[in-house]
Amino acid sequence: MKTILKIVLFSMILLQSSVALSPLLEIEVDGTTKDMVLREDTLVIGTDAGILHVYDYEKKAFIYKVSLPVVTDFMGDKIPPRVFSVDKIANRYLLLSDSGKGGYANLWIHEHNTSTQIQSHTDKLPAIKARFINENQILLGLLSNEAILFDIKAQKEIYRVQLNESKFSDFALSEDKSQAVFACESGVLNIIDTKTGKMTQELKGVNVDNVYKVAFKKGIVSGAGQDRRGALYDTLMGTSDAILGSFLIYATGLSPSAKKVAFAMDENNDISIYLRSSKSKIAKLQGQKSTLNTLLFKDENILFSSSDDSTIMMWDLNQ
Repeated sequence: MKTILKIVLFSMILLQSSVALSPLLEIEVDGTTKDMVLREDTLVIGTDAGILHVYDYEKKAFIYKVSLPVVTDFMGDKIPPRVFSVDKIANRYLLLSDSGKGGYANLWIHEHNTSTQIQSHTDKLPAIKARFINENQILLGLLSNEAILFDIKAQKEIYRVQLNESKFSDFALSEDKSQAVFACESGVLNIIDTKTGKMTQELKGVNVDNVYKVAFKKGIVSGAGQDRRGALYDTLMGTSDAILGSFLIYATGLSPSAKKVAFAMDENNDISIYLRSSKSKIAKLQGQKSTLNTLLFKDENILFSSSDDSTIMMWDLNQ
């Protein structure tokens, strides 16, 4: 009887994983999406057209927009800056954008309908990702694989930590923002205490090449690897595992419980959803047309994806 039950359950998993799901909603933005975060019932989106969009997915409407001034590129042309990192806390928005000067970034705070620049190319900040730790402190990831905690009020760095010599790729915060996991081109992941910058854990052994993106939920870390390995680390138990893809894995996401993990697993830009504990594929999401860059779970069944184009998609695993 137990053998029959196992066969039936296995068949159900196979049947479910063979069903491809289409997007529940498609959201068109100005320019190519470079970054997005979920805050309350909204998506905060940064694009290469110099724009931050705020989209209310319950109302299915854009409710706010920030446009940054144009910059001058190395050819002397006036162009919109790429907004490659965004965040929101309370009524304060964060924008990290291209300065057009030597690979250095501009850092902006926008509130009360006013954008204030707090770092410019003259500060020589090669940052590519930024997130609020609290209303007055920002965590920055630099190309040099340095982590910086920047204080807005004091206008100074609280710390600057060199994690290793490899090029930085991405970082993700824990739910309470007390920890951050940093990814780089070596495949090694480093976890730091965001208050002090102290490295608390080194995760390695799964990826041997660049980890493009990371997610961090309930002590679980997932990593999207150039070596076609979707990494899974349990930082509490000290264990690791991998799900193998057929192509470079550009993006990953974890559900709030960390029971489900998403990876961009193939050259068709499909998104594969797995039960993390068993590594069983439960859904394939088809429709994104370009290289995926962000996967965000709203809850256990609703998630959002963006790629290197102007279309953001919303998916329902119960569809």
